[in-house]
Amino acid sequence: MDAYRVLRKPMVTEKSTSLLQDNKYTFEVDPKANKTEIKQAVESLFKVKVEKVNTMRVKGKLKRVRQIQGRTPDRKKAIVTLKQGDKIEIFEGMS
Repeated sequence: MDAYRVLRKPMVTEKSTSLLQDNKYTFEVDPKANKTEIKQAVESLFKVKVEKVNTMRVKGKLKRVRQIQGRTPDRKKAIVTLKQGDKIEIFEGMS
């Protein structure tokens, strides 16, 4: 799978910005991607060394507009731990 298809977007939340101090970066990833593909995508796109990848599936929330009930899509996110001394530049201004 292409690296740009594996990593969809970086996740910017209060919890993910607090993880930046521990050298952990959070991404929304393709639901079919496995840990090895995520590791290879991060290493090739950002030229860093990945130590560990943790993944989790997040169920979509129920939403309602008047009488019509729907659901936001399910997604998968990955928390990537980098080797000591490595940084990803797009997250720099957040911590």
